[in-house]
Amino acid sequence: MAERARPPLIAVTGPTRGSWAPKLLVQLALRLAGARVELLTPADPKPEIQATADGVVITGGHDIDPVLYAAAPEVTPKYDPERDALESAVIDRALERGLPLLGICRGAQLLNVRLGGNLFQELRSRRRHTSNRWTIFPLKTLCIEPNTELERMIGSDRARINSLHNQGIDRLGDGLIVAGRDLDGIVQAIEAPLHHWLCGVQWHPEFLLHNRGQRRLFNSLVAAASQHVDLTTC
Repeated sequence: MAERARPPLIAVTGPTRGSWAPKLLVQLALRLAGARVELLTPADPKPEIQATADGVVITGGHDIDPVLYAAAPEVTPKYDPERDALESAVIDRALERGLPLLGICRGAQLLNVRLGGNLFQELRSRRRHTSNRWTIFPLKTLCIEPNTELERMIGSDRARINSLHNQGIDRLGDGLIVAGRDLDGIVQAIEAPLHHWLCGVQWHPEFLLHNRGQRRLFNSLVAAASQHVDLTTC
């Protein structure tokens, strides 16, 4: 009888303190999809997990320090330099190893920056048709680009999403394409067609697990990570 492949191991990053609900919900979504999960924080970076993980999720949180994309601060800073350093290293290592990677909100922004892109440091002045109010409820419209991996996962060209961010993607990083925008044209999702599985979403799908399309983001990541397990156990 053939040996059964082990469940994929997903490394989930987060802050040392706070953000307990997002961290717990992301871990729940991944475990429901069949993955093992380890949380990495600046206080507990778990280098052995970074070296052996089959996939990565970079969760949301504080703004990205603009020094990382060679820009001067334009807003009152609320940064987490220790987390910036940890997650930059985790992203770089995941890209080098070709691991499936999901960036959520801040995670999507940092992924874009690590690939050479930059950010809008505030979005309020760029909104005409959408509210700048933060909410975990799906009150905004996502317009999904055709023939993207995101369209396949969500199963539609439109979706309702939440919004918990005040910064956003400006210039795209190398190898990235826009997979979705809101009604103001602000980038809400990115992906990399030449990467095995790489997606960044500006909203928080972990708060929308009642929606099958949002659960597919996590299910698809775990499925891609399972393929990495198969390759490493051949």
